[in-house]
Amino acid sequence: MIIHPHYEEKHAESITDEIILALVKKLDGLIVIPDDISPPYTYFTEDKMELNGKLYKLIWLLEDDQIYIGVVNAHRR
Repeated sequence: MIIHPHYEEKHAESITDEIILALVKKLDGLIVIPDDISPPYTYFTEDKMELNGKLYKLIWLLEDDQIYIGVVNAHRR
């Protein structure tokens, strides 16, 4: 997993790398329809993800022929 530091600029008071990791783990087994495809990237958004009684929005991408998840942004709802 690669986490873009964008969230630190505007959401550092409510988001940490550990929270992002926990949110990404919650994606396991979900079927999510892409929001956008711009080769080689496919972008996804999952909104209203619950973690410890709080809601979050997670924006991530997958890159063709790669095995990582790239977290573009995350924030509390």
